Amino acid sequence: MTAVQPEFSLFRRLAAEGLGTALLLSIVVGSGIMGERLSGGNDAIALMLNTVSTGAGLAVLITLLGPISGAHFNPLVSVLAARDRDLAAGEALARVAVQVLAAVAGVLLAHAMFELPLFQVSDKVRSGGAQVLSEAVATFGLILVIRLASRLAPGATAALVALYITAAYGFTASTAFANPAVTLARSLTDTFAGIAPESVPGFLVGQGLGAAAAWVVSSGMLGPPGAPPRS
Repeated sequence: MTAVQPEFSLFRRLAAEGLGTALLLSIVVGSGIMGERLSGGNDAIALMLNTVSTGAGLAVLITLLGPISGAHFNPLVSVLAARDRDLAAGEALARVAVQVLAAVAGVLLAHAMFELPLFQVSDKVRSGGAQVLSEAVATFGLILVIRLASRLAPGATAALVALYITAAYGFTASTAFANPAVTLARSLTDTFAGIAPESVPGFLVGQGLGAAAAWVVSSGMLGPPGAPPRS
């Protein structure tokens, strides 16, 4: 999450959040579809293309849209920004709504690009305690990276977030959704990146727990917002 520039209007900030979230979901879902088509049934190859595409796309989107909106693209980031009083509560709610709607739009766009039915429901079950734990770990790491980078290495935020998500795709059993808007939208695609609706609640619980833990840990490391890092 990079610093928001006050000269950009609320409309432009919300537009940047919507554009970035929609493109992110198009990248995630579209690269998964492409990976499936090219891999000949080899899930490892499909996941590799999905991972590299997502990480590269995140780096570009955060770099270019971060100066306008902060490049949250994630309801948890916006809610925590409001908790820290870096963002008005009303704007945080508006961002969450835009992020969810834009995420769904991004999934539909990916379907259209690959000539698939626009409206789908996933049957890919991702349930169980290990999946919930994986989402908690993935989200904990993502929020921790964002919060530490925004204070300690703001110029490297885009690269650090992209690198973390690239790594988390590989080391978590859930492939690191780490984002409620992404999770909800991916239940609407019956492709490589999909998640069955019945698996969504567990992912959301894991993400919420991971984000809360990251907020506690990062606050303990850095002190109150605006304070210099503790020595």
